Order: sequence, then structure tokens, then C-alpha cells
Amino acid sequence: MVFTVPHELAPVAAAHPAIFYNLLFRAVRETLLQVAATPRHLGAQIGGLMVLHTWGQTLELHPHVHVIVPGGGLSPDGTRWISCKPGFFLPVRVLSRLLRGKLLAFLREVHDRGELRWTGGLAPLADPQQFSRFLTPLYQKEWAVYAKPPHNGPEQALKYLARYTYRVAISNERIEALEHDQVTFRYKDYAHGHRWRRMRLTVHEFLRRLMQHVLPRRFVRIRSFGLLANRGRDEQLARCRQLLGCKERVTVTEPRELLRNSSADEDSPRCPACGQGTLLLIARIPRPRQSELVASTYQLRIFDSS
Repeated sequence: MVFTVPHELAPVAAAHPAIFYNLLFRAVRETLLQVAATPRHLGAQIGGLMVLHTWGQTLELHPHVHVIVPGGGLSPDGTRWISCKPGFFLPVRVLSRLLRGKLLAFLREVHDRGELRWTGGLAPLADPQQFSRFLTPLYQKEWAVYAKPPHNGPEQALKYLARYTYRVAISNERIEALEHDQVTFRYKDYAHGHRWRRMRLTVHEFLRRLMQHVLPRRFVRIRSFGLLANRGRDEQLARCRQLLGCKERVTVTEPRELLRNSSADEDSPRCPACGQGTLLLIARIPRPRQSELVASTYQLRIFDSS
């Protein structure tokens, strides 16, 4: 499943990434749990794994959450497993509108509590009336929610998300040239047949777009919820396996363990290019606070709802 927020909220995400993305995670989690628990939809306790992505192919800020969810859940009393209908999990229109209401309500709450600071071009949003006018049109807009069984089974879905878990917004292979203060890179145009195209940006604009995707320090971008939440996960999964008739437990290697095993000598890391030289730490550069700088580059548009 994929939950995407409208592009109009990109300035808010850029100005307050930690607050916005935490609220987005909360809205997605509560939306899924609430709709799945409704008897006329599924009537079950579900769980899932959420992964935050913030970029599109052209490096514009495009916040969305990927979610891997089992095709069913436990009955409210925990005595049986309830499977979803073949090829259908939950109604995406209901999910979309509930997500919209929850996230916008959460944003209003933190604004009313004075937790959001606005500078530069976003300074007008400090006024509660202006902030309300900014959010109002988003209630009439349909938000994008996508749900589909994975191609080639659940293993393929896990592999797809795993490739992006520790990846940055753009790979070195996509950057083709740096000439005359211009950066040229390739991107896939999904709107026109998934064709590969080229984009040329000034160095300043390229760095501005790239910095939008630097998450706050220690921010957790992979989260579990429901049956897969850390608290009580082992007991819940054991119950699910029992009801589903699974005899063997699958052993999952933690990502950190995979990274540790991939390096022959963790204390003396080798050069990733030649595999021979030893990398030596020269200095640590403190991470800059880039959120206000990035947010100041947005042009605010507020529509009069009257």
C-alpha cells in the first residue's frame, strides 16, 4: 500500500520534517487500524510495516509512506484468523478520506499548540486564520492511496522496499554531468510510459532539492504497528502462526547484522572502490539545520475559501 499527501503540503514538510512525518506515520497507522477493525470492511486486528519515502524522480519533495500489510488479521477476540477477499484488502476511497481528515486535524492541533515556527516566505502561516485558509482547499481534494497485491509474492515486495531502505534520493549512476554550474541527471518519467529522460538544474537548485530529503537526526523512517508493533509482537505472531497452521518460524536477519556481515573488518573499513585501502576518520562535520533554509525557498499560495 502507498499513502501519498498532496504537493501543497510540501512546504510544511520542509519546514517541520520531524513533526510532519511523525504525524503522517500516525495518520497512516490510525487510518489502517480503524478501517480494518470496522466489521463491514474486514473486522480484524491487523499489523504492518511502514517505510517513509520523501522523493520523486526529479528530487522534488514528494512525501509518501509505503506499507506492507498481511492480507488479513486476528478477530477481535483473537480466536480466529480473518482473511481479506481475494484481490481486495480495504476500500482505498475510505482510506483516502480518513487519512485526509486525520492528518489535517493533527496539523491544526500542533499549530494551535504553537509547536510550528514559520519563517521567510511561510511567515503568514503563523496567523491561525491564514493557516486555516491554507488547509481548507485540501479537504476538497482527493488524496492518493494505492493498494495492490505484490507481483511475484510478498518476497518481491520486501525486496523492493529493502532496496530503498538505506538509499539516498539519487544514486551516483543517475548523475551524468557537472558542467558550467549545471547538473545533468537521468529520471524516469512515469507519466509518459516510464521513459528515461534528462533534467538539467543549476547546482544551487540541485542541492536545494537534495537537502529536502535529509531527515532529522535519529529520525526513524521504518516503523511497525498493530500486530507487528514491538510491544507484544512475539506473542501476537505466535498466535497468528498457530491459527494459520504455520509450524516453522521464519528467521529474519536484522539490517544491522547484514551490514556487519558485509564488512570483513568493521574496525578498519576498506575502500568501497578498490577494496584495498583502509578508510581513516579525519573529522566529523556536524549536520546543519537545513529545514528553515529549505522551507524559505517555497512560494506560499493561500486561496480565499470565501
